[in-house]
Amino acid sequence: MQNKNYYAILMAGGVGSRFWPVSTEEFPKQFHDMLGTGDTLIQKTFSRLSTLIPKENIFILTNEKYNDLVLEQLPEVNQRQVVLEPAMRNTAPCILYASLKIQKENPDAVMIVAPSDHWIEDEDAFTTNVKQAFEYCETNDALMTLGITPTFPNTGYGYIECGEASEEKISDVIQFREKPDYNTAKQFIAKGNFLWNAGIFMWSVSSVIKAFQEKQPGLYELFKTGLPTYNTEFEDDFIRDNYAKAENISVDYAIMESSTNVYVIPATFDWNDLGTWGSLYDKLDKDENNNAVVNAKTLTEDASGNMIRTKTDKVVVVDGLKDYIIVDKDEVLLIFPKSKEQDIKSVLQKVKDKYGEHYG
Repeated sequence: MQNKNYYAILMAGGVGSRFWPVSTEEFPKQFHDMLGTGDTLIQKTFSRLSTLIPKENIFILTNEKYNDLVLEQLPEVNQRQVVLEPAMRNTAPCILYASLKIQKENPDAVMIVAPSDHWIEDEDAFTTNVKQAFEYCETNDALMTLGITPTFPNTGYGYIECGEASEEKISDVIQFREKPDYNTAKQFIAKGNFLWNAGIFMWSVSSVIKAFQEKQPGLYELFKTGLPTYNTEFEDDFIRDNYAKAENISVDYAIMESSTNVYVIPATFDWNDLGTWGSLYDKLDKDENNNAVVNAKTLTEDASGNMIRTKTDKVVVVDGLKDYIIVDKDEVLLIFPKSKEQDIKSVLQKVKDKYGEHYG
């Protein structure tokens, strides 16, 4: 039987612009079947969390424009579980808001904050790690995170510097480090006590709210004034009038980096944040020429290392291209070097400037 004190906040408000043209502002990547498995990313994440957490205790945090998409893709979820942001304000305000709602419903709650768009290979190992964190947080005033053992000097992730590990492999966090340059990343890995920051957090509602009280008193006071309305019919009015007043700040900056009760468990599962077409390519099966193909039927000649995605069963003929992203969607065809994938965000802006907002 599942523990009624276990809760989740599933973060589903991002736009995922590096996955353009599939991911757009109207229909972002978390609502797409990016891996060609038959499930969208948010559906896979919800399913993964629901093995440990009662389905009715999983809250989806998203922008109000995605409310209908969430309810359509997660039919087991009701409107009470969809926490809507009327304005984009990074992760700290929405996590505090949802935490206050959950605390009002269940003061004994422990919870996980998890992105909706990550790829996790061994879901049983994920559940084991989260359960260990929950059990620790139930009896300790702790802000817990899961760290990923680095496999190469990645410059696209933040890092966590770890202290001594306990017998249970729980370490205190010495400090969070910003995304490094390549040489610094190499130094981190050589030291052996650095993990990638996956942005997955666990804590009791009392611990996280106490951290906001101490580290972000202005933000806490703003959302505290709404307490009488939370989980009532008057909540929407309060949030609509006040949410945009919140500072635009991440939970890392707001509480994690300055708190002294932060701990990390090294994850025992394979993980990828699926932030770019290249990261998706890395996780997909490849054909005999090392092309990763989603939905398409391909005929390739002297073509290797490509990421190819189209609508189902579209025939794609590629000759002479190596290490390219080839994505066909409705009115947009993207043919772009994988080595320049970080530029897709700026290319999208150029397309919108030249041809109109509806292309993004």
